[in-house]
Amino acid sequence: MKIVDTGEYVSMLRELTEQGKEVSMLISGSSMVPFLIHRRDYIYFKKPNRSLRRGDMVFYQRDNGQFVMHRIWKKKSDGYYMIGDAQTEIEGPLREDQIFALITKVQRKGKWIGPGDFWWKFFEHIWLCIIPLRRVLMFLYGKIK
Repeated sequence: MKIVDTGEYVSMLRELTEQGKEVSMLISGSSMVPFLIHRRDYIYFKKPNRSLRRGDMVFYQRDNGQFVMHRIWKKKSDGYYMIGDAQTEIEGPLREDQIFALITKVQRKGKWIGPGDFWWKFFEHIWLCIIPLRRVLMFLYGKIK
Protein backbone atom coordinates (compact mmCIF):
# COMPACT_ATOMS: atom_id res chain seq x y z
CA MET A 1 0.00 0.00 0.00
CA LYS A 2 1.29 3.44 -0.91
CA ILE A 3 0.69 6.30 1.52
CA VAL A 4 -0.14 9.66 -0.07
CA ASP A 5 -0.83 13.09 1.35
CA THR A 6 -4.60 13.48 1.76
CA GLY A 7 -4.56 17.14 0.72
CA GLU A 8 -2.68 16.36 -2.50
CA TYR A 9 -4.93 13.38 -3.24
CA VAL A 10 -8.17 15.32 -2.74
CA SER A 11 -6.75 18.22 -4.77
CA MET A 12 -6.19 15.80 -7.65
CA LEU A 13 -9.74 14.41 -7.29
CA ARG A 14 -11.07 17.97 -7.20
CA GLU A 15 -9.35 18.69 -10.52
CA LEU A 16 -11.01 15.61 -12.01
CA THR A 17 -14.44 16.79 -10.85
CA GLU A 18 -13.76 20.18 -12.46
CA GLN A 19 -13.23 18.25 -15.71
CA GLY A 20 -16.71 16.75 -15.33
CA LYS A 21 -15.63 13.36 -14.02
CA GLU A 22 -17.21 11.43 -11.16
CA VAL A 23 -14.60 10.04 -8.76
CA SER A 24 -14.49 7.83 -5.68
CA MET A 25 -12.43 7.65 -2.54
CA LEU A 26 -12.18 5.76 0.73
CA ILE A 27 -13.56 7.67 3.71
CA SER A 28 -10.98 9.10 6.10
CA GLY A 29 -12.07 10.55 9.43
CA SER A 30 -14.93 10.08 11.82
CA SER A 31 -17.12 13.18 11.38
CA MET A 32 -19.73 11.29 9.33
CA VAL A 33 -20.23 8.39 11.78
CA PRO A 34 -22.58 6.52 12.06
CA PHE A 35 -23.52 6.85 8.37
CA LEU A 36 -19.97 6.51 7.04
CA ILE A 37 -17.10 4.78 8.83
CA HIS A 38 -13.38 5.63 8.58
CA ARG A 39 -11.47 3.29 6.22
CA ARG A 40 -14.55 1.07 5.67
CA ASP A 41 -16.82 3.08 3.39
CA TYR A 42 -16.39 4.76 0.00
CA ILE A 43 -18.00 7.80 -1.59
CA TYR A 44 -18.61 8.82 -5.21
CA PHE A 45 -18.74 12.52 -5.96
CA LYS A 46 -18.88 14.96 -8.83
CA LYS A 47 -19.18 18.67 -9.53
CA PRO A 48 -22.66 19.81 -8.49
CA ASN A 49 -25.05 19.92 -11.45
CA ARG A 50 -28.04 21.31 -9.54
CA SER A 51 -28.82 23.71 -6.71
CA LEU A 52 -27.53 22.44 -3.40
CA ARG A 53 -30.07 21.84 -0.64
CA ARG A 54 -30.44 20.85 2.99
CA GLY A 55 -29.24 17.30 3.62
CA ASP A 56 -26.86 17.12 0.65
CA MET A 57 -23.43 15.69 1.41
CA VAL A 58 -20.79 17.91 -0.14
CA PHE A 59 -17.03 18.30 -0.30
CA TYR A 60 -15.66 21.75 0.45
CA GLN A 61 -12.37 23.42 1.17
CA ARG A 62 -11.96 25.57 4.24
CA ASP A 63 -10.07 28.84 3.96
CA ASN A 64 -7.13 27.14 5.75
CA GLY A 65 -6.89 24.63 2.86
CA GLN A 66 -8.41 21.66 4.70
CA PHE A 67 -10.79 19.46 2.70
CA VAL A 68 -14.00 18.39 4.46
CA MET A 69 -17.02 16.30 3.55
CA HIS A 70 -20.12 17.19 5.58
CA ARG A 71 -23.82 17.65 5.16
CA ILE A 72 -25.62 20.92 4.42
CA TRP A 73 -27.64 21.90 7.47
CA LYS A 74 -28.99 25.15 6.08
CA LYS A 75 -28.52 27.66 3.31
CA LYS A 76 -28.93 31.31 4.31
CA SER A 77 -28.29 34.60 2.54
CA ASP A 78 -24.76 34.74 3.99
CA GLY A 79 -23.79 31.21 2.89
CA TYR A 80 -24.02 27.51 3.68
CA TYR A 81 -23.98 25.99 7.15
CA MET A 82 -22.54 22.48 7.51
CA ILE A 83 -22.47 19.68 10.02
CA GLY A 84 -20.94 16.21 10.10
CA ASP A 85 -23.24 13.34 11.09
CA ALA A 86 -21.20 12.74 14.26
CA GLN A 87 -21.18 16.41 15.24
CA THR A 88 -23.39 18.77 17.19
CA GLU A 89 -21.60 22.02 16.24
CA ILE A 90 -22.65 23.74 13.04
CA GLU A 91 -19.94 25.31 10.85
CA GLY A 92 -20.52 28.31 8.68
CA PRO A 93 -21.17 30.35 6.83
CA LEU A 94 -19.29 28.86 3.88
CA ARG A 95 -19.21 30.50 0.49
CA GLU A 96 -20.62 28.65 -2.49
CA ASP A 97 -17.20 28.76 -4.21
CA GLN A 98 -15.76 26.66 -1.34
CA ILE A 99 -18.05 23.75 -2.26
CA PHE A 100 -16.64 21.75 -5.16
CA ALA A 101 -18.41 18.39 -5.11
CA LEU A 102 -21.71 16.69 -4.38
CA ILE A 103 -21.68 13.13 -3.03
CA THR A 104 -23.80 11.04 -5.42
CA LYS A 105 -23.61 7.60 -3.79
CA VAL A 106 -21.76 5.76 -1.05
CA GLN A 107 -20.57 2.25 -0.39
CA ARG A 108 -21.71 1.54 3.15
CA LYS A 109 -20.92 -1.85 4.70
CA GLY A 110 -20.02 -3.11 1.22
CA LYS A 111 -23.35 -2.09 -0.37
CA TRP A 112 -23.73 0.82 -2.78
CA ILE A 113 -26.58 3.15 -1.85
CA GLY A 114 -27.74 6.53 -3.03
CA PRO A 115 -30.60 9.00 -2.93
CA GLY A 116 -33.87 7.22 -2.23
CA ASP A 117 -32.33 4.49 -0.06
CA PHE A 118 -33.77 4.26 3.48
CA TRP A 119 -30.47 5.08 5.25
CA TRP A 120 -29.66 7.86 2.80
CA LYS A 121 -33.04 9.51 3.49
CA PHE A 122 -32.79 8.89 7.25
CA PHE A 123 -29.48 10.77 7.58
CA GLU A 124 -30.49 13.41 5.02
CA HIS A 125 -33.72 14.31 6.82
CA ILE A 126 -34.30 12.82 10.28
CA TRP A 127 -30.69 12.90 11.54
CA LEU A 128 -30.48 16.61 10.67
CA CYS A 129 -33.54 17.32 12.84
CA ILE A 130 -32.19 15.65 15.99
CA ILE A 131 -28.87 17.45 16.42
CA PRO A 132 -29.44 18.07 20.18
CA LEU A 133 -29.98 14.32 20.72
CA ARG A 134 -26.90 13.18 18.81
CA ARG A 135 -24.56 13.01 21.81
CA VAL A 136 -26.87 10.58 23.60
CA LEU A 137 -27.56 8.56 20.47
CA MET A 138 -23.84 8.35 19.61
CA PHE A 139 -23.10 7.23 23.16
CA LEU A 140 -25.70 4.46 22.84
CA TYR A 141 -24.40 3.57 19.35
CA GLY A 142 -20.88 3.22 20.81
CA LYS A 143 -22.17 0.91 23.55
CA ILE A 144 -23.95 -1.29 21.01
CA LYS A 145 -20.90 -1.46 18.75
